[in-house]
Amino acid sequence: MEIRQLRAFVAIAELGTFTAGAQRVHVTQAAISMQIRQLETDLGARLFIRAPRHVMLTEAGEQLLQRARQILRDHDAAVDEIAELAGAERGRLRVGSASAMVTTDVLPRLLREVRKQHVRSEITVASGTSETLVQQILAGEIDLAFVSLPVEARGINTERLSQDQLVAIASPRHRLAKQRTISAYTLAGEKLILGERGGNTRRLIDQFFAQAGVNLQVSMELSRQAAIRRMVEEDMGVGIVPLQSVAEEVKKGRLVRWWIEGAEINWELGIARLTGGYESPTMLTFIKLSRQFFTGQTVERSPTKKPKPKPRKPHPKK
Repeated sequence: MEIRQLRAFVAIAELGTFTAGAQRVHVTQAAISMQIRQLETDLGARLFIRAPRHVMLTEAGEQLLQRARQILRDHDAAVDEIAELAGAERGRLRVGSASAMVTTDVLPRLLREVRKQHVRSEITVASGTSETLVQQILAGEIDLAFVSLPVEARGINTERLSQDQLVAIASPRHRLAKQRTISAYTLAGEKLILGERGGNTRRLIDQFFAQAGVNLQVSMELSRQAAIRRMVEEDMGVGIVPLQSVAEEVKKGRLVRWWIEGAEINWELGIARLTGGYESPTMLTFIKLSRQFFTGQTVERSPTKKPKPKPRKPHPKK
């Protein structure tokens, strides 16, 4: 039983197909099939039931999955600890990000500072949904990740870094562009451009409108905030996104922003890592820099109270 075989097994078990598993571990489908056959031969048990479009774990496979994850975590921790003996600058850091904004704007600055302190460190970056990245942490494929909170997974420790408010956005050419706020009922009549189902942001949006008792007219479901912004800029519909992700476009007049009446839909960004896992000096530096970066940010909030009118000066008596 080899480490590469266990990585292949876990990848297939989590993704449900040999094709997707092969892509995760960067081998061909033929190669991953051979690895699983050899693993099954070594163990003397069948691990998967092959269906036309997916695979399912056998009872033996289910038993092996948790053990395999633990073995991979222990293996990776041992590799990191031994590497540390050669000097902290030679550590390894594998980062994931579920936020395109973080990947584009934040990570380059953080990693530049990490590289200054750990010159010879090996750094890799992966992207994906929060759910996918959490599974990769559990499988020992990445060390930590920026994810949407909350995360409901055993064995994962999360720390909130920032909080943002979801707002509605539209093209400046929209008929309601001059308004500051918009109601849930008005939004329900618009062609909405939202993120894909399954993410925390979409869950918050669906939950808010369900509580308001209105049905949405979703015209597009896109995986990236950048794609939502561009579609809205072209007046293809109205989007609902975290405020900070569109701050620049609103400032430059490419988009207008509406506060959603009666809504305090907060989107939270956090950093997730394995509970009780090994934390290398490189990883600790990265976490410290992340805290410092997000602590220094300021976030615009929706108005909660109307400003009191200034008292008028009495007219002088004639």
